[in-house]
Amino acid sequence: MKRPADNLNDRPSKLSIFLRRQKRLIRPALVTLVLCAVGAGCIAFAHHVGSDERFAPFRARMVNMLPLRITNITVTGNELTSDDALQAALGVRRGDFILGFSLNAARQRIDALPFVDHSVVERRLPDTIIIHLIERRPFAVWQNHGHFMLIDREGNQVRDQGMTGKDAQAFMQLPLVVGPDANLAAASLMDELSAQPEVRSHVTAAVRVGQRRWNLTLRDGTIVMLPEGEEVPALKRLAQMQQDMRLLDRPVVSIDMRLPDRLIIREAPHPASNDNATPPTAEPSGLPAPDMPWTRPDVANLRRRA
Repeated sequence: MKRPADNLNDRPSKLSIFLRRQKRLIRPALVTLVLCAVGAGCIAFAHHVGSDERFAPFRARMVNMLPLRITNITVTGNELTSDDALQAALGVRRGDFILGFSLNAARQRIDALPFVDHSVVERRLPDTIIIHLIERRPFAVWQNHGHFMLIDREGNQVRDQGMTGKDAQAFMQLPLVVGPDANLAAASLMDELSAQPEVRSHVTAAVRVGQRRWNLTLRDGTIVMLPEGEEVPALKRLAQMQQDMRLLDRPVVSIDMRLPDRLIIREAPHPASNDNATPPTAEPSGLPAPDMPWTRPDVANLRRRA
C-alpha cells in the first residue's frame, strides 16, 4: 500500500540530516578555538607583564597567591656537607614558590661546595625538592715532609683539584695530622677526639711522634703529649680537667701526660723571671724529641708547599 503524499513531505532531507549530525562536532570545535584564543592572550599578557618592571608588584602578588609552595626538602648523601652550607647554595627554603628558582643554577652552586663531587637536584610537584649529593671522601689533611694532601679514613690520598677554589676550603676545614705514618693512625685518634668535644675544639693539629704516639697542638700553641697506646684515658682525663679548671684555656707551654701516675705542666715564664727560666725538658732517653709546635698555614702557604 502506498503512503499518502503529505506523509512523504514530512521526511527530512539528506542535507538536513548531515547538518544535524555535524552540529555535535562543531560545538566542541568552537569551544576549543575559544579556549586556545584565551590561552594565547594570557601567555602574551604574562610575557608583557614579565618584561615590564612596572608590573613587578603585580608579579609578586601573583606568586604569593600561587599554591605551589615548598614544604619538603629531602637531602641524601650529605655526610661532610653541612645543612647550613647546603641551604645557602640551594637558594630557596620551605615556603618559597617551587617554580621560582633555576634547578641548573642551584646544582652549580651546590657542586661548588668543598666536599661535593657532583649533585642531583630534582623538583617534585607540587611541594618537594630532592637533593642527592655524591661527596668526595676526604677525612683529614696529611702533612708529610712539607707536602699536604687530602686523605680518607684508611689513609689513602683523595683526588683533589689543586690548592685553589673549593679544595683550599676543604684543606682549611679538615683536621690536620703531621708526620710519617700519621695518615694510617689518624682515624682512630680523630674518633677518640670526637668523643671529647671539649678537647677537640681546642686542637688544630695532631703530630705523630716516632710512629708510636701523638702530640696535640692547641690553638694557642700549647703542646699536649699523649701516652703511647693510652690515648683514650688520657683524653678523658684532659676533658675532665678542662671541665673542672679550664686547663686548656690557661697560658701553658706544654702538658705532658706520658707518665701514668703524674701530669707535668710547663707554664709560660713570667716577664720578671725570663732570665731564670728553666730550659725546655727533653723527652726521656731513648725517645725521640717532640716535633716543634705546628700552626696551620694559610692558603697561600699551602699553595706554595703543595
